[in-house]
Amino acid sequence: MQIGAPLVAFLLKLLFSVLRFEIISPENAQPGHGKGVIFAFWHGKMITGWLLAQKLIPGSRPAAVVSLSKDGQILSDTLDHLGFRLIRGSSSKGKDAVKAAMTEELRNHGVVAVTPDGPRGPLHRFKYGTIRLASERQAPIIFADITYSRARTLKSWDHFEIPVPFSRVKVSLHKIEVPRFSSEEALHEFSRKLSERFGHAER
Repeated sequence: MQIGAPLVAFLLKLLFSVLRFEIISPENAQPGHGKGVIFAFWHGKMITGWLLAQKLIPGSRPAAVVSLSKDGQILSDTLDHLGFRLIRGSSSKGKDAVKAAMTEELRNHGVVAVTPDGPRGPLHRFKYGTIRLASERQAPIIFADITYSRARTLKSWDHFEIPVPFSRVKVSLHKIEVPRFSSEEALHEFSRKLSERFGHAER
C-alpha cells in the first residue's frame, strides 16, 4: 500500500468534496474545553466519518484508532496521507497501548476519532472500552449519525456504504456526556442504551 495510499487518500478527498452535506447539531455538539474529545461514527460510515472529524473540528489534527489487521494497515496508510496521527490496536489486540495513547491525546486536549463498533463488530454496538475511557477522563463523545441519500452498500459485517458522488449526506451531531460509573454493570447498561439509540441495524 506504499504506492496506493496517496491515490486512495486523493480519491477520498475528491469524493468528499463533491458530496452535499447537511449538518445539524440538535444538542449544540461542540468539543469540550480542556478535556479533549472523542469523535465517533459507525465503522460502515468511515468513507465520510474520518474526514468529517477534520472538517468539523478545524485546527485539529485528529488521532485515528485503527486495528492491527491487514485491512487496518491499508487504512492507516491512507489516514497517514490524510494528515491523521495514528493509534494502532483494538479491543482484542493491543488494547492497553491503545488506551494509553488515547488517554495521552485527551490529556493534551486532542481529538480522538474512533469507530466504536469496529474493527469486527457487533454492528452498531458501542464497545465498552470507548465508554470506559470517556468516563474516566470525563471527555465528551461527539457522535456523528451519518446517512446518505444514495449509496452502494457492500455485503460486509458493517454494511459498509460508499456514497454516490454528488449525493446528499445528512450528519446529525450528538454530544454524549458520559457519567462516572459505580459498577461495570452500570457501564454496560449505559453502552447498551447508547447502542439502541444510535443503532441502525434494524433499519
